[in-house]
Amino acid sequence: MPIVLIDQDSDSDATIVELSFGDRLGALMDTIKALKDLGLDVAKGTVTTEGPIKQTKFFITRSGTGRKVEDPDMLERIRLTVINNLLKYHPESSERLAMGATFGIKAPEKKVIVDIATHIHVKDDEPKRSLLYIEAADRPSLLLEIIKIMSDVNINVESAEIDTEGLVAKDKFYVSYRGAALNSSLSQVLTNCLRYYL
Repeated sequence: MPIVLIDQDSDSDATIVELSFGDRLGALMDTIKALKDLGLDVAKGTVTTEGPIKQTKFFITRSGTGRKVEDPDMLERIRLTVINNLLKYHPESSERLAMGATFGIKAPEKKVIVDIATHIHVKDDEPKRSLLYIEAADRPSLLLEIIKIMSDVNINVESAEIDTEGLVAKDKFYVSYRGAALNSSLSQVLTNCLRYYL
């Protein structure tokens, strides 16, 4: 199962991109080059191998500023770049990466039909913010759609953890409204909006 995780919380100075899949050196070198082509620097990286599974962590910053990536559009581009790179070295995984019909060197012979339920949960994390958890079928621009929906109802995203496991996006957002955690009625409004659009 291919896993792509973008972690904004664990390091205050860098965005952590973590990918877990098969053991191919070419995939590692190509991913670093692809991230550099996006105008990013790989500050450091770690690689661990357990049997046939390699887990790689990249600590990335923006080239011009040396700071972590905050722009949702760039986070989406990073995610898609990493997924495309995995497909280059593991085309056999296309059905498990982003529906198999959108990405890949060659399209699958038949369209993959999946029925993945959308789950949305909001709970208090601390007095000044709430935790929003979304689990949904992954697709291009999903992250941007979620951020836009929250922006439309004036909810601020303080940080996020973007996780893709095969066909499923499992995303956590730490959110607030006017510097405070979401109350129950605002949580319901946000949940309803997300359900309608997702």
